[in-house]
Amino acid sequence: MSDGNLNSDLSSSSPTSSASPSLFPSPFTSPCAQAVIQYITYLSEAELQTFKDLLVRENPRPDSVQLTSEQLKAASYGEVVHLLMEYFPGRLAWDLTHKLFAKMDKSALCLRLQMEMKGIPFDSPPEDLSPRKIQMDMKKEESDKIQEYKLDVMSKYSTRWNRAAWPESHMDFIYQDVHRDEKCIPLLFLPQKPQCRQPKTVVLQGYAGIGKTTLAKKVMLAWAENKFYSHKFWYAFHFHCQEVIQGAEHSFCELIVQKWPGSQALLSKIMSKPDHILLLFDGFEELTSTLEERQAELSGNWSQKLPGSILLGSLLSKRMLPEAALLIVMRFASLEKLKPLLKCPFSVTLKGFSTDEKIEYFNKYFRSHREVDKALRVVMGDRMFFSMCRTPVVCWIVCSVLKQLMERGADLRETCPNSTAVFIWYLSSLFPTRAGDPHKQTFQEQLNAVCHLAAKGMWDMRWVFDKKDLEQSKLDETGVATLISVNILQRAGDNEDRYTFAHLSFQEFFAALLYVLCYPQRFQTFQALDHGDIKRLIANPEGSKNYLSQMGLFLFGLLNDMRALAVEQALGCKLTTGNKKKLLNSITQVHEWDPLPPCCAVPQLFYYLHEIQEEAFVRQALKDYYKATLKIKKKIDMQVSAFCLRHCQHLQEMKLSIRGERFNTESFSSPRLEDNVRLFLWWQDFCSVFWTNEGLEDLAMTNSVLEPAFVKVLSTALTRPQCKLQKLRFRSVNPPMLSEDLIRVLTDNQFLRYLEISHTKVESETMRLLCSALKHPQCHLQCLRLEDFPVTPEHCCKIAWALKDNVHLKTLLLRRSSPQDLGAYYLFMALQQPECRLERLSLENCGLTESSCKSLAPSLRSSKMLTHLSLAENSLKDEGVKMLWEALKHSECPLQRLVLRKCALTSACCQDVASALNKNKNLRSLDLGFNSLKDDGVILLCEALMSPRCALQTLELETCQLTSTCCQAVAAMLLHNQSLRYLDLTKNGIGSSGIQLLCGAFRDRKQRAKISLTSDPKERETEGGKREMGRGRERAQSRATDFHYLILKVTSRHFCLVLLVTHTSPDSVREGTTPGSDSRRLGSPEAPPTPMKFGNHRRRRCYRTGLPSRTGTIPEAGGQNDNQRCLREPGILDDDEDCGVARVK
Repeated sequence: MSDGNLNSDLSSSSPTSSASPSLFPSPFTSPCAQAVIQYITYLSEAELQTFKDLLVRENPRPDSVQLTSEQLKAASYGEVVHLLMEYFPGRLAWDLTHKLFAKMDKSALCLRLQMEMKGIPFDSPPEDLSPRKIQMDMKKEESDKIQEYKLDVMSKYSTRWNRAAWPESHMDFIYQDVHRDEKCIPLLFLPQKPQCRQPKTVVLQGYAGIGKTTLAKKVMLAWAENKFYSHKFWYAFHFHCQEVIQGAEHSFCELIVQKWPGSQALLSKIMSKPDHILLLFDGFEELTSTLEERQAELSGNWSQKLPGSILLGSLLSKRMLPEAALLIVMRFASLEKLKPLLKCPFSVTLKGFSTDEKIEYFNKYFRSHREVDKALRVVMGDRMFFSMCRTPVVCWIVCSVLKQLMERGADLRETCPNSTAVFIWYLSSLFPTRAGDPHKQTFQEQLNAVCHLAAKGMWDMRWVFDKKDLEQSKLDETGVATLISVNILQRAGDNEDRYTFAHLSFQEFFAALLYVLCYPQRFQTFQALDHGDIKRLIANPEGSKNYLSQMGLFLFGLLNDMRALAVEQALGCKLTTGNKKKLLNSITQVHEWDPLPPCCAVPQLFYYLHEIQEEAFVRQALKDYYKATLKIKKKIDMQVSAFCLRHCQHLQEMKLSIRGERFNTESFSSPRLEDNVRLFLWWQDFCSVFWTNEGLEDLAMTNSVLEPAFVKVLSTALTRPQCKLQKLRFRSVNPPMLSEDLIRVLTDNQFLRYLEISHTKVESETMRLLCSALKHPQCHLQCLRLEDFPVTPEHCCKIAWALKDNVHLKTLLLRRSSPQDLGAYYLFMALQQPECRLERLSLENCGLTESSCKSLAPSLRSSKMLTHLSLAENSLKDEGVKMLWEALKHSECPLQRLVLRKCALTSACCQDVASALNKNKNLRSLDLGFNSLKDDGVILLCEALMSPRCALQTLELETCQLTSTCCQAVAAMLLHNQSLRYLDLTKNGIGSSGIQLLCGAFRDRKQRAKISLTSDPKERETEGGKREMGRGRERAQSRATDFHYLILKVTSRHFCLVLLVTHTSPDSVREGTTPGSDSRRLGSPEAPPTPMKFGNHRRRRCYRTGLPSRTGTIPEAGGQNDNQRCLREPGILDDDEDCGVARVK
């Protein structure tokens, strides 16, 4: 589902305006970020009129009609875009818009358009190949009928709110428009990228009370006033779901007649143009039936009488009237239930009050600036508290409580530190019953009943309750009347027997209250949470959109000792901490649950722990938290993360992404500036984790944007003597982040051993600073990894000079960095210097040619330290590699592993390879995968491997265009060679006959074997092959009988053979990978282990997952898959790391 978030105001955003400094700078976006040609919405009213005038003069395609001034005269921004896309479909609209912007001298918008147009294909298909040529052909009486219907709609929808639901004296504060959400109305049906088509199903989603229904009514009103896509939608109908599903069976035509009495004569004309019909659906929260369960019964006949749920499902799924446009209004929780039913929905999220609108609301409510400042300091001091004020109702509740406490002279920070405290004060003020009241027993029973009702509804995702629900919760008529009188419950619509909570937050609060109430007279003194309920609260991956999240916040807030005491005093009831212990026990077992998906921004648990605000509880809850993966998008994320990370005593690894909302520094007296100061302080608290937690060793920053002041805070924390960080990774960060302050960490932090910079545009000044730091005697870096950004020959020259002075740097990895042959020359020359201590060098996909091999060959002969070399994915060809084989014939060459994957080699090079293998005693591992060696070349290699002088232990020949022809030679080699312990022949078509030969050779070896068989449907296996492999294995597993390729893994204590395909289980010897994947890199040679270590994974606590490892497998560094276990050879790699980095104790 595509998604458009309404984050910004059209009036306040402009591509030409200067961006203010921010920790969260956001890219240029419009209120409907996915909309095609969104930049038109940034024109002023006068500029839009100029654009219309220019557009009328343009000629559309020859087979289309001309746009008229009458069509554009009253068109809004959205309608202009829609008409533009209809008359100039696909790429034509983009080109024309760019042309008109140029005529209007809008250079900034032209530049933005050019950037966007790079992703739009020239042959982008239009939505409608023949734009509308006919207008609505109506008789006068029919037009009068439509106008009469529009007048009725205007009369009905002019009153948007039910003002009887809340106290009349406060209606001016409760019933307010959310202006930024209103601006999305003309943008709802804009054509969407990448197909440039108008969405047929638009979902308006948002929180309860945010104004979804009000916005739907405004859409109907705008349509009736000819202000909403009047050229597109001739008919519009607004249905409440209860209207569709209640009563006996009926057809869609009958629904139309109910909405528009007297329209029977127009029905045939209405249905003849379904693409001009707009249907609005609301009230999904009141549905009790499940729509998606009866999909087989859905119908496309709009005149057929159907049960209400079937009819509604048919319309929503587009089985009926697929050409009609749907506008669906619902909460997040309802959307999750209906997703399987909706067809290609485009989702628009309503955000509610912006920060400025919240501040404006507080200014309207309070009489003096002093009261406003005092209230805002409390509310904005807790971002979760402040975020709840997104709706007018919650704003009114918060302001009314704060005002009462001000009048009492209470300390607001102490009495109302968070949202839980505010709701305690507000709801307790609604009940006259207190401790010592003669009706206390009745009140306690009513309180218990409403809590049961609320909790059952929350777990079952039900928001409307009937008499049966009230009876099951033991809520009698007196209790219902009391709750209605204080605006906690209200009747659902016009139905006297169905009820709902006046606001969802009331239901969430009472549901949470149920689990802290104490019942001394019962055997079980409290309503216990079971393990499944706790898991749903904590481990739900939806984050803030988890419909249970606010209930969980209230629950943790009520478990705070001070909040519990306030409830007891206010409501006269006894609370218990029984569930507090159960929650703590379950939280510490989170590692046993399924891991959260990577899209989860900040763990929901962090928000809950911030709400409880008890450091001892938080510390105990996070005692087994070893890895943090955080995507900081909002200020609230920063606040809760800073609070919780301070209590992660055993944190070892952090993956951090910081990117999101803006903040301004406009006025020294504005509340916004105070909010920014808080953000800066939260960031300081966050960074303090790097030096207060001595176990934190690994930091990876990805997709991050930081302003200089915040980079300064980070670098200061990383350079403190207490900081023990050993690995630092920057992936896709904004270039200014890599400033002098951050580079200084390399020299000031004596523990840092590993630095990675990838997918980042590194400026020349940064490279200069980096090379200067590498030459510094206090730089203890052992591994430098630079990927996916240009490294010029000049940069390589500076790195080469640094290699001479740095005695600690052991590993240098450059990948997709384009240093070219000249840059490689400088690095190879550095290898010849006796001061160079480099042991591992990787230049993968760096644009090298055979010329580089000429300068590399003497370096291989003279270097005394280089043991690992990878030149994968460079077009070295046979002529270039020939010089390397000559260098390898020298006994002084210390090279132990050589990777030449995808280097454009052929069988012509294999004679040189064979000659080098016969003379080189040090080379243990050779990767020649993805080269066209073919059978002739491999036969030559096998002859060399049969020589007793060959010491090679690992040979990888993946995708080398081998057939069964070479298998006889390979089998003979396997019988005679006793040094080779790993042979990879994956993704080669050696066929069943080749497999039989290899299995036979392996069977004849002295060691006992284990053979695992799985299947892949590519090459059919012969029956004879099945029998042969059945005789050759001692323990075998075969899953499937009809297959083409065979995945064959043969292992013993001294040997491993991998054939054909690569998908094996996580604990297998190795997984097949594509060229260039991390397991193929220099730091992960697939050398076999010693016999005693084969398959024995050491168990330790896994800092990569953040909690104790269930598999016990040690995670690999350098970005490898956690389930992937490299085979290791003694003396080549350290036992724990894949890049030669020695762990600092």
